[in-house]
Amino acid sequence: MKITFSVVVVSIIVLCNAVYSFDHSYIQLDELLKTKVVDGMVDYKSIKADPSVLTIFLNEVNSISKNEFDSWSEDQQLSMLINLYNAATVKLIIDYYPVKSIKKIGGIFKGPWKQRLVGLFGESITLNHLEHDIIRKRFTEPRIHFALVCAAKGCPVLRSQAYLPKKLDMQLAEQAKVFIAESPQKNRFEPDINTLFLSPIFKWYKVDFEKEAGGLINYLQLYLPKISIDVKIRYTDYDWSLNSQ
Repeated sequence: MKITFSVVVVSIIVLCNAVYSFDHSYIQLDELLKTKVVDGMVDYKSIKADPSVLTIFLNEVNSISKNEFDSWSEDQQLSMLINLYNAATVKLIIDYYPVKSIKKIGGIFKGPWKQRLVGLFGESITLNHLEHDIIRKRFTEPRIHFALVCAAKGCPVLRSQAYLPKKLDMQLAEQAKVFIAESPQKNRFEPDINTLFLSPIFKWYKVDFEKEAGGLINYLQLYLPKISIDVKIRYTDYDWSLNSQ
């Protein structure tokens, strides 16, 4: 049987793509989160002592081509981007640990969210660019604000597992429920004074929630059915202290 050189080359390329295709199961990252994150609090000291899993994951993500990424499903894309944002934030913290707050990193004009520290498609981008210009621009999904964690106690809790394409909707639903309905220090309804105390997240990203449900109150009623359309809103203080164990 005669095999042409071109057929051999194509076969090798296909085989290489199969071998090096991105693993959407996030097995190692998932194990890291399960062992180092408890109730949203992170063992940064331990991760700093051995950052190998984090480093490998970030390098793997940076090796993904834009063409490969575009070929994925939306759930595969969004899962990876959320995991990347959270992993890059953890890496930033351990680089400066024992810092007491992420806001202590960087200067006035180049804080933590403006540093080019995230590797994606072979380029270095900022956390701000990843969140606002890629994730928010590409996906109409307000629940990302309950999954992207900025390493502060005022943030939604960091999940003790990686975000997975096959479970993404369920995971985002759980994150939303926990943040809105089960975190009274951040969000709570006091019926005696008809007042809803909200995290500033709902002020910062109000447009995203309004776009989804036609109004902020409409969106919150999905999780807090007892509130009325005339409820008063007061925003709570954001706790920027580190979400460290």
